[in-house]
Amino acid sequence: MTDEEYMRLALELARRGEGWTSPNPMVGAVIVRDGKVLGKGYHRRFGEAHAEINAINDASGPVEGAAFYVTLEPCSHHGKTPPCVDRIIKAKASRVVVGSIDPNPLVSGRGISILNDHGIETRVGVLERDCEALNEKFFTFMRTGMPFVTLKYAQTLDGRIASFTGHSRWISSELSLKFAHRLRGQHDAVLVGIGTVAADDPDLRVRLVRGRNPLRIIVDSSLRIPSDARVLDNQDTARTLVVTGPLRESGKSSVIEERGIETLAVERNTDGSLDLKMLLTELGKRQISSVLVEGGAGVITSLVRAGLFDRMIVINAPKILGSGIEAVGDLGISRIDDSIAFRYERIFRKGEDVVMYMRKGEG
Repeated sequence: MTDEEYMRLALELARRGEGWTSPNPMVGAVIVRDGKVLGKGYHRRFGEAHAEINAINDASGPVEGAAFYVTLEPCSHHGKTPPCVDRIIKAKASRVVVGSIDPNPLVSGRGISILNDHGIETRVGVLERDCEALNEKFFTFMRTGMPFVTLKYAQTLDGRIASFTGHSRWISSELSLKFAHRLRGQHDAVLVGIGTVAADDPDLRVRLVRGRNPLRIIVDSSLRIPSDARVLDNQDTARTLVVTGPLRESGKSSVIEERGIETLAVERNTDGSLDLKMLLTELGKRQISSVLVEGGAGVITSLVRAGLFDRMIVINAPKILGSGIEAVGDLGISRIDDSIAFRYERIFRKGEDVVMYMRKGEG
C-alpha cells in the first residue's frame, strides 16, 4: 500500500471521534512495518489519549522501526495529555507521515522539527486537503479565534420557515429531524433567538441520535425568556447560556442565575441589535470552536448581513405555504448583481427533503 492509502485508513479512523473530541481536533493514526499494519488508533474523546498513543497501545507487538501515519501533526506540548512526539521518539519510529500541519500556535511545525532533530524521517502533506477538511471547524477556530458558524434551517419550496402565524412544526421530515440532531452533536454549541424559544419552546439537546449535547445559547436582548422554557431545564446534561444586552433586567437575571444558568451581556449595535461578533469572540475565548445556528429569522438575517458564518445548510421540504416567514429578511440589496453568491458543496436527500451544503463564493 502507498502512503496515501494508509493515510485514507487513518482518516477513516479519525472520523469515529466526530462530536466527541472538540475543542481538540479529530485525529487518526496507523502504525505500519514491512507492509503490515501493527496498530490503529484515533482520538476518542476530549481529555483522553490521542490517536498516536491509542495506536501504540493497540499494536500487536513492538513498533520499533515502524512508520507512523497521522492525519495531523503530533502534538509537542503538554495539554490534557503529554506530548505525542515524546512517545513516538521513545517508540523508535523510523518514519512519520503527516497529513497536515497543526494550526495551533503551540504546535505548528514544532512537532515536525522535534522529530527531525531526533533523526526520524518525516513526510508532510499527504492528503492534506482531506485532512484539513476533516477538521475545518478546528482550523477556523485556531486561525480566527472565533467558532466555525453553521447556519441551518428547514424551509418550504417557496422559502418559508414558518406559516404567517409562526407555526413551523414540522416543515421537514422525520429523517431530516434526525439529521438536525446529528448536526447538534457535531457542534460545541447550538444557538437560537428568543423568538424561536417563544414560538417553538425547543429543548435543543441531542435526543434522536447518539451524541454529545451542545451548549444551548439563547440570544435574548431584553430577557424575555419564559421561566418555564424547556431550554432552562436539564442543566445537568446540557448547559444553557442566555445572551442579553448591557442593561439587563437585574431581577430577571437573578432568577435565571439562581437556577445555575449563566447570563452573558454583550454590547448593542447602533440599530439596537446585539453585537453578534462580540458574542462569537467571547465564545472563542471560552473554547467554543463551533456553533450551529438554528434560528430564527432575526438571528439568521443578522449573521448573514454581517458575514459572520462559514457554512449554510438548507433543508428544502416539498411543500408550499404561500405567505409566511422567510429565513433571511431584508439585507438592503436592491440589485441582483449585489446578491450574496454561494457555491454548493454537497446536495443529498433525506426522505423527501433535499439537503444543501453551501459556502459563500461563486459556484
